[in-house]
Amino acid sequence: MAPGGFPPPPGLTWGVQVLRGAQVLRRALLRAGLGLSLALLLLWASLFLYGSFYWAYLPAAAVLRPLHLGFRSDCDSPGPELCSFPSANVSLLGEHREKVLLYGQLYRISVELELPESPVNRELGMFMVTLSCYGSGGRTLATAARSAMLHYRSRLLRALHTAAFAGLFLSGFAEQSQTLELELMGRYREDPYTPTVGAFVEIRSRRVQLYGARLRVHAHFSGLRYLLYHFPLTSAVLGVAGNWTLLALLTLGGYLQWGRGPRRPRPAQDTRSQGGAPGEEGTDLSASPQNSEQPEIVGASEPNEDPALLSATNAPPKEGEGQEKEEEEEEEEGVTATPLPKILDAPSPRQRHVCSSS
Repeated sequence: MAPGGFPPPPGLTWGVQVLRGAQVLRRALLRAGLGLSLALLLLWASLFLYGSFYWAYLPAAAVLRPLHLGFRSDCDSPGPELCSFPSANVSLLGEHREKVLLYGQLYRISVELELPESPVNRELGMFMVTLSCYGSGGRTLATAARSAMLHYRSRLLRALHTAAFAGLFLSGFAEQSQTLELELMGRYREDPYTPTVGAFVEIRSRRVQLYGARLRVHAHFSGLRYLLYHFPLTSAVLGVAGNWTLLALLTLGGYLQWGRGPRRPRPAQDTRSQGGAPGEEGTDLSASPQNSEQPEIVGASEPNEDPALLSATNAPPKEGEGQEKEEEEEEEEGVTATPLPKILDAPSPRQRHVCSSS
């Protein structure tokens, strides 16, 4: 109520309520903004951690290198046959001479050959393709050889195929060729002590005709790498969610542990004097050397009393003394309404004896 006993005006009350509501809303918006900022920060950190783990743990799934085949052409009898076998030397290192193959990972190494459907290749039949992987210093680590040939097509099938794709052949969008993929090594494991530096490919036929060739190295993933490669979206969602949950729990635990500041010690409970007025706090008898003289309960003793006084106070009460003590306690309860005067000096043993016997 306003001074003078009159109620406050309604406008003032409404203004106070609006001000309090605005303060509550401001605090709520501030907390919501801080919580959203913290959640976005944890999300960014989770994405960074998952991306770093994905980049470091999962190697390149496939390494593709073009094969630039070379051969000799300085033989004495020129003709349709080549002077040497077509071969190519390819490096399995990165652009900056870094490792591409992961240590301990299984790889599938194959060669892709693009052969024209020429009469020479159809009459060639089978031919051999060899692969040699070597390390530093040219040391051979593994070798493999496979046979290959064009797929057979009859004259009628070739005629129908040519008639069906005549428009593409004439426009240059397609060619009459076949692509052969030869798996030379199915389970090649990279050795950490002797890493692979390059590979040497040779086609052991002097009459073969090619459009181009490529060396493909494909990783055989298993376990967690298999899940990361074949299910990238699901793995990303689960990984980011797990990182975010872990970071949120760590942040919450740190806030509960150190964010609230040091704990304040609980205040010690003050002992109340037995001889003071009702509702009045007394002083601690053990803290100050000078205590006020207060009536003591019969049978109570202090640690400074003599053995004779202790035996007197601990003696069993005599007959008829119980009623007198009850009456004296009732009188003391009526007298203790007014505080007793404080005595500066400590009570003598005689006074204490009188008080205890009373």
